[in-house]
Amino acid sequence: MKKRISSAILSVCVIMASATAFGANRAEQFSLSPVIGGYTFDGKQHLDTNLIYGGRAGYNITDNFGVEALFDYVNTEPTKSRNKVDMFRYGGELLYHFLPENTFVPYLAVGLSGLNFKSGGIDKKTHAALDYGVGAKYFLNDSFALRGDVRHIVSSYSSQTMNNLEYTIGAYIPFGGVSPAAKPVEPPPAPAPKAVEPPPAATPAASPAAPTAALTITPAKITRGQTALLNWNSQNASGCDIQPGIGPVSTMGVKSVTPDDSTTYNILCSGNGGTAASAASLTVVAPPLVTPAPLTPKAAAAAKRFCSKPAILDIQFDTNKSDIKPRYKADLKNVGEFLQAFPKARGEISGHTDSIASYEYNQKLSLRRAESVANYITTTFGIDPGRITTKGYGETKPVASNMLKAGRAKNRRIEANFTCE
Repeated sequence: MKKRISSAILSVCVIMASATAFGANRAEQFSLSPVIGGYTFDGKQHLDTNLIYGGRAGYNITDNFGVEALFDYVNTEPTKSRNKVDMFRYGGELLYHFLPENTFVPYLAVGLSGLNFKSGGIDKKTHAALDYGVGAKYFLNDSFALRGDVRHIVSSYSSQTMNNLEYTIGAYIPFGGVSPAAKPVEPPPAPAPKAVEPPPAATPAASPAAPTAALTITPAKITRGQTALLNWNSQNASGCDIQPGIGPVSTMGVKSVTPDDSTTYNILCSGNGGTAASAASLTVVAPPLVTPAPLTPKAAAAAKRFCSKPAILDIQFDTNKSDIKPRYKADLKNVGEFLQAFPKARGEISGHTDSIASYEYNQKLSLRRAESVANYITTTFGIDPGRITTKGYGETKPVASNMLKAGRAKNRRIEANFTCE
């Protein structure tokens, strides 16, 4: 038996190796298909779903139409007992293939078959069945494909209609068939003969062109500290040099210069044809003397109060508060207007307290009050916050004795100290 199985397998391999194919699904082609899958019975039959084993033998009438003979075997058992049941299905199907020239070939199937059950509790009559479904073949090469199928099988048993489902996968092994005629290969046309042109007559080498150079400066006159633009270009040159103070440059370009004194710039460009030079002069004049405008009496008074010495601001705070009361904003207006009149003035707003409460508490309270005053000045009068620093000194810099009520009031103060230009 084993020798027969080996001989059959060897025969199939020889057929696969010797078959010549040009299309995926071809007319007049025979095929063998071993399959395996599952078979689900109608619930009224009370039979378990189980594996199905089967085979197909087919013949393609055309590229699209084919027929297959089928045989399936299922070994199952009833759901209500342990008796084994063998089911055999045999019949034929008509297949219609879509896209037969492709690697992936889907198809529809319809057919008739007979169902035969072998068991002590089931009659042994053959029951006719109608089946229909879909399938697909995927060709790995011209002589072998994988296939998958699903069928709905309708049969009558004990005056009842049974609806069963079969689903399988397997191999599709085609052989034989009509090969398409090979297209004749036309030889390529012979190339046309190329005309032979006489070599061009030798011409004497031309002398290298002489370089040119041009240098301009814009504007030609500036005030010391301003910038002018040197602009140069050249032709037939490989490199240029500008003096004084610039050095080698490309053959054309632009460069800004800011000399302290009047200067004449010279450019020298060189190439295979020689050198070329150009010059441009820039006049630098001293800036005019600016006499500062005299201070107004109000600005002079502000400078006298706030510049280079601490000025005590008339601001009092409630206990443990840093809010600025409206009646003290007039003095802060003097500080804001002073900073507007002297835009380069910078300085410090510092907070001070008496010695009531702890040292750490007084430090934090004095800083909060200084920051409150500085924020009001910068926000109300549009002053750059970078011009004002804040610091809390707490009780470390008293100006009067903390033993007396009047002295403690003097120590609770805000100071403004600015350096003016």
